[in-house]
Amino acid sequence: MKDAAVSEGLVFLEGRPGRRLRPYVTHLSAYTERYTRPLLRREPPFAGAVMIFGFAGPLTLDGPGADAPRRLASFAGGLHDTYVDTTTVGLAEGVQVDLTPIGARRLLGMPMGELANRIVSLEEVLGSWAETAVERLAEAPDRRARLALLDELLTRRIHAAPEPDRRIGWAWDRLVATRGTVGIASLAGELGWSHRHLVSRFHDQIGLAPKAVAKVLRFQHAVARMRAGLAPADAAVACGYYDQSHMNRDFASMAGATPRELAARRSEGSVAG
Repeated sequence: MKDAAVSEGLVFLEGRPGRRLRPYVTHLSAYTERYTRPLLRREPPFAGAVMIFGFAGPLTLDGPGADAPRRLASFAGGLHDTYVDTTTVGLAEGVQVDLTPIGARRLLGMPMGELANRIVSLEEVLGSWAETAVERLAEAPDRRARLALLDELLTRRIHAAPEPDRRIGWAWDRLVATRGTVGIASLAGELGWSHRHLVSRFHDQIGLAPKAVAKVLRFQHAVARMRAGLAPADAAVACGYYDQSHMNRDFASMAGATPRELAARRSEGSVAG
């Protein structure tokens, strides 16, 4: 059945990546949204890369994580340690993919440092493959069909590419498992690498240095703990900050908000007056 038209607001369908895609993709969704007035969103960083395959009006992307103001319907962004502001007006429709940095490295076949704290058009990093994928997804009859097609397209492309460096995969998993609290010197030592070599490999495979990755993971953990009801001062201790002022500084630079403001932010965004 064809998806119903959206008069105002957001409608989306979540998809679970297939078994072969799960090591590389954490989230899939197909969406349609329409707003008569500009809807402003502030997107804080997360421990991954994002791709939007869009086939309606473009979004406006701005802020410190956008590299430069852009208007794009289809785009990719690497690992960030700061926020991106987006503005939607009119009709926007497409599919979103959240990838692990290693998944993005394998899909794109490029050093992820070139995409860190940047948003670029999808064609810039995926060439004609992106164009064809957007056309095929736009022609699919409904959101469920789009998610199934996207899973198929991504699985085929990722598994046709060379496997990533398993040692970096191990280091990434250690950082994620400890929510960024493992010592970077300890990580390098366990790999038998110098700190400099570890940073170099992270810039290639992940995008940001290990210390910056740890900062993003700690930030994510703190937001989750506060949204679950933990007070900011207690979250600072639980998530490995020196004190609450340390957490406040990180939140200001990464999200442009205080911990309490970000923990309370549940809405889709704010409509410009």
